[in-house]
Amino acid sequence: MTSPADWLAGARPRTLPAAVAPVLAGTGVAAYVDGAPLGDLAWWKALLALVVSLALQVGVNYANDYSDGIRGTDADRVGPMRLVGSGTATPQAVKTAAFAAFGVAGVAGLVLAATTAWWLVAVGLVCVVAAWFYTGGKTPYGYLGLGEVMVFVFFGLVAVIGTTFVLTQTWEWPALYAGVGIGSLACAILVANNLRDIPTDTVAGKRTLAVRLGDERTRYLYAFLVLVAAAAVVAIAAATTWWVLLGLVFLGRAIAPTRAVLGGAQGPALIPVLAATGASELAWSVLVAVPLLVRG
Repeated sequence: MTSPADWLAGARPRTLPAAVAPVLAGTGVAAYVDGAPLGDLAWWKALLALVVSLALQVGVNYANDYSDGIRGTDADRVGPMRLVGSGTATPQAVKTAAFAAFGVAGVAGLVLAATTAWWLVAVGLVCVVAAWFYTGGKTPYGYLGLGEVMVFVFFGLVAVIGTTFVLTQTWEWPALYAGVGIGSLACAILVANNLRDIPTDTVAGKRTLAVRLGDERTRYLYAFLVLVAAAAVVAIAAATTWWVLLGLVFLGRAIAPTRAVLGGAQGPALIPVLAATGASELAWSVLVAVPLLVRG
């Protein structure tokens, strides 16, 4: 039987900072533009947005495990264990877990939509469809080199701007800039993952962006994404308060993984890069959100 520890590993907890970070950043922007005391902020909406984000991330992870597993893509892995590929869990069980996670995200999203704007239901449906067809269906877009684009859009722009909107019900430019910063680091996590898997993905016919770009250019892409995240900090500071420049301290956490990537780390040596990049994204969100919360 599949143990709770196996299910936890299958949920890929190292990727969860990518779900927490956009909600933190979006909440920070909302607090700043709203200008109300922190106690007056609709924190329950921020918590529901966090539930949506975390549930979608877990759902994506299980969905990828299922789809890659039944295709045989995970048969010879370099990275952490996969439930279906390793035979630890049945494909049907993992598929059920994925849709259960999407269901949790859907329930929380419906509450937000009912108290904010019903068109958010459509946004949520698009998010779930994008999550499933990343590696699911007959022509998954993750196999066509479009995974990074979707991560940038949904775990960057949509997640940050959406969080700010449900709290303020207004469009805010700083939320867009924050979405760019968060989206860039979320993409960097995927780029590092796909860089590690270039050899096995090539054999499996999985044409990720890393496979298309090749090893060297993929490494430069990773470094470029880190620089974009730094530029986003400056843009937010210019639009809000210069205290946000404290967010540039995230570069101290991002230096080590960037050096590893540019230094030619391969295979298992890239696994710590994933965790370090996720930590960099979380640090970015905290260091940007706190000044916005305080100054707001």
